[in-house]
Amino acid sequence: QVQLAESGGGLVQAGGSLRLSCAASGRTFSTSAMGWFRQAPGKEREFVAAISRSGVTTYYTDSVKGRFTISRDNGKNMVYLEMNSLKPADTAVYYCAADHLGTARTMDRMSVDYWGQGTQVTVSA
Repeated sequence: QVQLAESGGGLVQAGGSLRLSCAASGRTFSTSAMGWFRQAPGKEREFVAAISRSGVTTYYTDSVKGRFTISRDNGKNMVYLEMNSLKPADTAVYYCAADHLGTARTMDRMSVDYWGQGTQVTVSA
């Protein structure tokens, strides 16, 4: 069992930066691929980024490549999403996700075992 709690969302102007954090509890954190998803109003939840259990390998959706960076600290049971050059199109609720025994390469909505409650990110023009 993994419980996830996001923090760090807020309101920022276009071009600005935010850092999301996800605190994980439970013994399966180190054996879980971790990721971030987002859901904008009226849209489906979409994949943003994923990181392997070791933290060595990362994956990103095309629209955030070069702007967002996912990282994890297995010693602290934490996952982060550094978001730079934010755009209004990045406005959404961001969710931390865990795929126990899964891989970052194959992470999607169906493979996620645990979700956080979400944190709102709003980017103004």
